[in-house]
Amino acid sequence: MHASALFSFLTLALVAFAEPIRIRDSQISFPVAKRVNSTVGAPGLALRDKQRAQFLKQRGKGQLRQASSVGNIPSTNQLFDYVVDVQIGTPPTSYSLLLDTASSNTWVTDVKFIESDSTVQSQDTVAVQYGGGAFMDGTEFNDKITITSANVVFGQSIGVATDSSGFDDVDGVLGLGPTGLTIGTLSPDDKQSIPTITDSLFQQASIPQNLVSISFEPTTSDGAVNGELTFGGTDSSKFTGAINFAQVPYFFIDIRRVKEPLTTTAPSNTFWGIDQQIRYGTSSTILAKTAGIIDTGTTLTLIATDALAAYTSATGAVLDNDVGLLKLSASQFTNLKSLFFVINGVTFEFTANAQIWPRALNNVIGGSANDIFLVVSDIGSNSGSGLDFINGLTWIERFYVALDTTNRKVGIANTPFTRATTN
Repeated sequence: MHASALFSFLTLALVAFAEPIRIRDSQISFPVAKRVNSTVGAPGLALRDKQRAQFLKQRGKGQLRQASSVGNIPSTNQLFDYVVDVQIGTPPTSYSLLLDTASSNTWVTDVKFIESDSTVQSQDTVAVQYGGGAFMDGTEFNDKITITSANVVFGQSIGVATDSSGFDDVDGVLGLGPTGLTIGTLSPDDKQSIPTITDSLFQQASIPQNLVSISFEPTTSDGAVNGELTFGGTDSSKFTGAINFAQVPYFFIDIRRVKEPLTTTAPSNTFWGIDQQIRYGTSSTILAKTAGIIDTGTTLTLIATDALAAYTSATGAVLDNDVGLLKLSASQFTNLKSLFFVINGVTFEFTANAQIWPRALNNVIGGSANDIFLVVSDIGSNSGSGLDFINGLTWIERFYVALDTTNRKVGIANTPFTRATTN
């Protein structure tokens, strides 16, 4: 068992120029920044996402053990992610942590880590793999997390990495996945799960519900403050459709929002997995109802290989081997139809503009300014694998997502940016 934590100070916040943390009805909202890692380049983006998808399938099936040995697999960083700043210790040291809903360990690098009188080391080492050669190895610590004077987490378990790869320009990971993903990451307590920060906030009565909501807005600039995490509830300013707090539980809203049970299909059910159907246009089904996941750690919107073939045929897109993404001509883009994601009987439209990589960022993937690349890409296997799609960051930027641990539900809503022409 972990040693009991003493006192330290950790404040979650965005970079210094961002808006402050907001507390409303016991809900805690943090601004989030978008980061473009230009060191990745092309065709690393599509390859990295495909490698991650294959790893998640194996991880979900229990075919991989969390271990320090990762061989000589080349490590690929994420090109496009969202980060929050985390301050640990007294005096505080700042860490920029990547948000990941397909892993659940929270950890920081030891490069800047400073132990204080409040830091308590546990008996466990910790090791987490992320696919594509990305990993961390280190030691697990317990600490007190102070969000506000009224919102404090006691005894939170946090890893400190003595070795890591695949996380250049970021200081660690804030894991927001299901708690079960932490089982097997500790040693010798390999059967012990680690509560996530969301779990701890709820268990210690700092938030009313064990859920976290995510709002990302499409943008074409690096470092933009265009995201928000809300622990314990939802932020009605971030999505369309009214929430009636007085008449129904706040997690139920009108027809534009859906409360979707987690899929029962393995291995998607290990993560924030849902069942969905995908249509191209109003009538052409390219992926029959099947299981997949919502994942902030994947940049692109990945679909099964056979579904991608149908999508490619319908759009006329051609693979650009240099960039690794499907490419359209200007005339083909003019005729590009929306994708429709049917989730629990509710249809969400992924517009033509949502389907393309931000043209202002073509340079970071090796494209030219006028090129038109699609963000829909290959997951690496045909449908029927149990994990046939990943709704990644490019999808999440168009919708509001609430991850409800208490009720094992995923909520989705349209936003003011669902039909934006940002790209």
